[in-house]
Amino acid sequence: MVRKRNTKLGNKYLITLILAILCIACKEDPKPVLEEELELAVVEEIPEDIYEFGFNLNDYVVKRDTIRRGDTFGIILERNNVGYPKIFNIAEKAKDTFDIRRGLQVGKPYTLLCIKDSLETAKCFIYQPNLEDYVVINFQDSIHAYKSRKPIKYVEKVATGVIEENISLTLEEQGLSPRLAYKMADEIYAWTIDFRRLQKGDRFKVVYTDKYIDDTIYTGVHNIKAAYFEHNKEPFYAFEFETDSVKGIIDYFNEEAKNLRRAFLKAPVKFKRISSRYNLKRRIAVYGYKVRPHKGTDFAAAIGTPIMATADGTVTESRRRGGNGNYVKIRHNATYETQYLHMKSRKVKVGQFVKQGDIIGWVGMTGNTGGPHVCYRFWKNGRQVDPFKQKLPEAKPISDSLKVRYLDFIAPIKVQLDSIPFRETILEETLENKDNLISFKN
Repeated sequence: MVRKRNTKLGNKYLITLILAILCIACKEDPKPVLEEELELAVVEEIPEDIYEFGFNLNDYVVKRDTIRRGDTFGIILERNNVGYPKIFNIAEKAKDTFDIRRGLQVGKPYTLLCIKDSLETAKCFIYQPNLEDYVVINFQDSIHAYKSRKPIKYVEKVATGVIEENISLTLEEQGLSPRLAYKMADEIYAWTIDFRRLQKGDRFKVVYTDKYIDDTIYTGVHNIKAAYFEHNKEPFYAFEFETDSVKGIIDYFNEEAKNLRRAFLKAPVKFKRISSRYNLKRRIAVYGYKVRPHKGTDFAAAIGTPIMATADGTVTESRRRGGNGNYVKIRHNATYETQYLHMKSRKVKVGQFVKQGDIIGWVGMTGNTGGPHVCYRFWKNGRQVDPFKQKLPEAKPISDSLKVRYLDFIAPIKVQLDSIPFRETILEETLENKDNLISFKN
């Protein structure tokens, strides 16, 4: 028994001695791999350069915000440690490029580039009036201001579909922009196809361009290059073509160079309903049911809805007067004039040339009106008439000198359009391939 106990004690002493030697060895000779790991741990990663507005944002403290009610250029810079003498000097030197006293709009974004120190003093102010344009006021060393635009990319795409209920639903099922339906219905085929009466089985193909800012910000459909719409088994081609490069007039023509639109749009707004039609025998209860002729067509729409010129022409009146409120009048030619009443505000001036579809103001309730709408008045040979009962002229046809160039221009586009298979064909081919695959597996 004594021998066994001594053996166990001897083993314990031996193990303790070995552990002690190992600990001393570790202290005297640390492994070099631990030093390497320690060195790697303290190495800082260098961030990738991030450029925007032409600046490397990693060089600054970046502060982003929007213009708030009561904000001025001076107040914004004072909040960011810039003194008033310098603010005044910056404003004076920048005013030829951008009037910072009047140009800032509530809700628009701005960016401040600030020094990386405890004060974070602003050194550059960047204002964005819209998604594409921006204004840089740089006062890091010397003061200079300039306007620029973000890089824009246009991506050409194709879409095709078969109508089951309506075109909006057909586009929605494919995840496509409803803007395509609007452009086809109101800009291209407005006078050719009634999109409220499409038939099941009607089908379309379209070549269009999507617009991107900075390669990432999608801003919607830019334009439709060409379209084909088959309505009631009848084909309708449409090709975009610039007829006047000076005025920037673009129209849509068919494969025979015939203009698809009329000289006038059907309505000056995207309206909810026609609240009152042209009626020379109208009687109103408020006035004891006396006859009070209504020589315009009232299109009910929300306040702020854009009002469009229904045809090309020159602005002859743009003012506020009596029951008309804010209004604009346009002379289109020696025969026709149009007038747009009760605007919230006007966008055009007397003498200005406007194109069909240009925004000339916004729906309001100025003057004598019981609700938000635009009263659209139509003159023919100096007399107010009902535009819906007029046989309106077609748009100006393409000139003989342009016709040859137009036909050459659309030839390859028509080939491209014709080669696009309809979506129903694509689905049929997919199903056939799937059936073949299943048969093969069996």
